[in-house]
Amino acid sequence: MTVRYREWYEQLLKPSWAPPAKVFGPVWTVLYLLISVSFGAVLYRCASGQMALVVGLPFALNLVFNLAFTPLQFGLRNNTLAAADVLLVLSTLVWALWTIRPILFWVVLANVPYLLWVTFAAVLQLNITVMNWDRK
Repeated sequence: MTVRYREWYEQLLKPSWAPPAKVFGPVWTVLYLLISVSFGAVLYRCASGQMALVVGLPFALNLVFNLAFTPLQFGLRNNTLAAADVLLVLSTLVWALWTIRPILFWVVLANVPYLLWVTFAAVLQLNITVMNWDRK
């Protein structure tokens, strides 16, 4: 994130309970480690024929939506698209965990922190979007 984007984000109205921007990097670093191991295990099993490809679909979609957030939020500076995207991240994560639950329950447990953070991030992004609705 360049200074320009950081300045843009800092000028947005945010709820009083929003964490400082410096919290997001360390949190996502830990979460991406959990995601890479757990999602990797699922996607490997799907790719190698050990599990049906349909089981991996919500995991793959979740990664796509997760990776789309930063360009939408900071590249396009579009809070509305970012809010829609974070809801897609949340919904595909719930779908993925529900799908894998009877097969690899450890994947569900490993992703509880991700689920909690994405839920928090969705509520935060929706608040930021509403608070800045009429701002450019």
